[in-house]
Amino acid sequence: MRRGPAAGPHVVRLANAETVLRRLREAPDAGLTATELVDATGLSRATVIAVGDDLVRRGWAIGLDPERAEAGRGRPPRTFAFRADAGVVLGLDMGAGKTTALVADLRGRPLGSATGTFPGAGAAGRVDTVSATALAALAAAGTRPGRVLAVAAGVAAPVDRDGRIATPRDFWEQFDVGLAEGLEARHGWPVILENDANLAALAEQWRGAARGVDDVAVVLAGERLGAGLLESGRLLRGRHGGAGELSFLRLVEGAAGPHGIGQLARAWGAEAAAEGALADLAPGEVTAEAVFAAARDGDPGALGVLDRLAEHMSRVVAVLGTLLNPELVVLGGAVAGAAAALLPGIRRELPHLTDTPPRVEVSSLGGDAVALGAVRRALDDVADRALAIALP
Repeated sequence: MRRGPAAGPHVVRLANAETVLRRLREAPDAGLTATELVDATGLSRATVIAVGDDLVRRGWAIGLDPERAEAGRGRPPRTFAFRADAGVVLGLDMGAGKTTALVADLRGRPLGSATGTFPGAGAAGRVDTVSATALAALAAAGTRPGRVLAVAAGVAAPVDRDGRIATPRDFWEQFDVGLAEGLEARHGWPVILENDANLAALAEQWRGAARGVDDVAVVLAGERLGAGLLESGRLLRGRHGGAGELSFLRLVEGAAGPHGIGQLARAWGAEAAAEGALADLAPGEVTAEAVFAAARDGDPGALGVLDRLAEHMSRVVAVLGTLLNPELVVLGGAVAGAAAALLPGIRRELPHLTDTPPRVEVSSLGGDAVALGAVRRALDDVADRALAIALP
């Protein structure tokens, strides 16, 4: 049997460097001694020190003044630490009406953020707004555009594995604006485009309600429902990126289609107001916030709207529980705080609607989930490409 070519020394060196860098990235800021790196990687001490010195030269690590040596024990140990300040990543959330930019160091610690609103212009205007917001976030973080190592951007549309918005139509068309190409042309940044609900799922598993959970559905429930799905810890995308699209809910009896909590709260609240059943609000004055506020005050009409919303969302969660069997469903997006009022009703109804009811929680990340998930995705990209990146 013919064998493939043996791995050359350069391949081995690269693998060793990736192994050591990964361990340093996972370690505390105080770093690891050479002995600790030997134990963690299985590499020889000489290899660990050589790789550590190389990572210092590349700018990915720093050699720390050792302070761990015990008195009278000879030379102090060599210690290496990951340089979280070697560059920054940028997470973007491009919504329908506004955009958010979040800058973080290479451990994911937020450094600065900014928000911009779209002026209603065409594609170029939207890219200009995202670009200006990103620059404002970098200024708030006290850093410059040349230090950005990776950018991830979330959009409210299906995105395929190649980073293309699939089958742009209707609502999705406003996001097919050439954002990745536009930002790269303006700033030279490598940009990863991703569905916003997918990024919210990454954020929830990283720093939200889904920490430690590998099978989870995160539902952005504001104006239009969309889900980010993690199965065994991996994102489910589908052929064209539409695995989390919930337009099929139009076919589910008792569900009001893929309409979100905010949209339905306004519509059903206006119906109640027209019937004189919602506080002192006229139909044209009803907002989702007003409905939830009235419900907190015990208004019967508003409480009736919340009952309808809880029934709708219980069916949405039941469908996800039946089709995908996640351990957890997280309700997120800008309405996450208000959605907490729906939890008792959802949890009460679920066992009657599915044989596999998941646990249901509300996100604590609120409207920052997509941008935070974009930071997580950008960090993963930096980790994958680290040794090919020439640091600023």
